[in-house]
Amino acid sequence: MAEAAGARLADPDVEARLARLDQALESLEAVAGPTTRSATEAVALLTEVYGEALARVLDQADEALAERLADDELLGHLMVLHDIHPEPAERRAARAVERLRPAVQERGGDVEWAGVEGQVARVRLTKGGCGSGCGSGGSEVTDVVRAAVLAAAPELTAVESLTETPPAFVPLTTLTHRGAP
Repeated sequence: MAEAAGARLADPDVEARLARLDQALESLEAVAGPTTRSATEAVALLTEVYGEALARVLDQADEALAERLADDELLGHLMVLHDIHPEPAERRAARAVERLRPAVQERGGDVEWAGVEGQVARVRLTKGGCGSGCGSGGSEVTDVVRAAVLAAAPELTAVESLTETPPAFVPLTTLTHRGAP
């Protein structure tokens, strides 16, 4: 069994193959004609059959196995693609935000899940002081959060950032009220 696991593609290799697949499909779509239609149909049918196979695996899996399968990044994306992911979109999106939280905090800000309203995800983004990401714009963090949420839950149509900026001063009441003597 260890040999089989060692033969698996590393995530960067999977990503490279997916990028190459996108390029190949774009090249194919650029050429009109019956061969292109046949090739595109073959890819669509193969994708549909593989999705059905994955759905049947999930049908046979107990809850613990289904959760482990869904936690695998590649399998999770395939389950989303085929609309068979066992978790609701809101839970997947919330988990994506939690995974990003330490990186955002390193930049001096914070991000937290605020829920879903309709098909729109809401996150609370606090832009802090000058952390290790000083000089980089908050819009970069917002873009990364948006991309992560929509990748985890493409059923959602948008991500709304409820941006909060902490006060740049210390309130006077904090300095004058040290507690009762």
